[in-house]
Amino acid sequence: MKRRSFIQKTALTSGAISMAGGLSYAATPAEEAMAKHQFNLKYAPHLGMFKHHAGDDPIDQINFMAEQGFTAFEDNGMMKRDVALQTKMGETLAKNNMTMGVFVVDKGGNMANTLAAGKKEYVDIFLDGCKKAVEVAKRVNAKWMTVVPGGFERSLPIGIQNANVIEALRRGAEIFEPHGLVMVLEPLSDSPNLHLQTSEQTYLICKGVNSPSCKILYDIYHMQKTEGHLIHNMELTWDEIAYIQIGDNPGRKEPTTGEINYKNVFKWIHEKGFNGVLGMEHGNSRDGKQGEQAVIDAYKEVDAFM
Repeated sequence: MKRRSFIQKTALTSGAISMAGGLSYAATPAEEAMAKHQFNLKYAPHLGMFKHHAGDDPIDQINFMAEQGFTAFEDNGMMKRDVALQTKMGETLAKNNMTMGVFVVDKGGNMANTLAAGKKEYVDIFLDGCKKAVEVAKRVNAKWMTVVPGGFERSLPIGIQNANVIEALRRGAEIFEPHGLVMVLEPLSDSPNLHLQTSEQTYLICKGVNSPSCKILYDIYHMQKTEGHLIHNMELTWDEIAYIQIGDNPGRKEPTTGEINYKNVFKWIHEKGFNGVLGMEHGNSRDGKQGEQAVIDAYKEVDAFM
């Protein structure tokens, strides 16, 4: 080989290696973002869901969620967390451009102080929780807060109970409205003693409250257990649904582990133009890192409806 040709080829080869190394080393944040999975909907994991990958620190867990492509986050227990941690979590969500999902209004109505009873002392406890929730929402840039009205008051007719709940929630809405916040009512399947159990009853109550700050949290897991006909019942109540939660049935684990056709349900929700949050309020079907990866893979699978 002539000396001149050897030098040219060596220079070209070295340049290619240098360029490849440079490209690999100097990936920009925009390029890294392109590598993330692009979900069609705003699925929101919770703390503990990916702790084997990210560790115990809440901030590291939120960052891991963002790295996997999740664009939202929810934390039922946010009101019970230290103020400094709330603030740091809010900052981390903002840095990752993630939407904060629901947290539960502390003492926002439960079996010990059911709003269906119409008792002033119970309502006062609920309203105090609403006021405190406003301050927490500011720290974490939240919009939605979960409210469960509590149990039946068996000594009263159901219509009177519904009216008592409506009156209490109207007062709660007066607290939230000036801040643009929304309490979302969640019908549950956990106990036959719970006052709020179906989507139609929740729809009726929201219409009675008649406020943009009182809407439905449609938990697909609970509603599959209680009433089924998921798409049909979501269609009937759609104008009051502001938030959705997920869990397969039976088992309350990630999609693909139970009977619900989540790919079809998500396709319908997407076609409705829903741009809110879908909270991943379920456990992992398997332990450890493999179980956590199975959750991520399941969402990629059921989100592939386009």
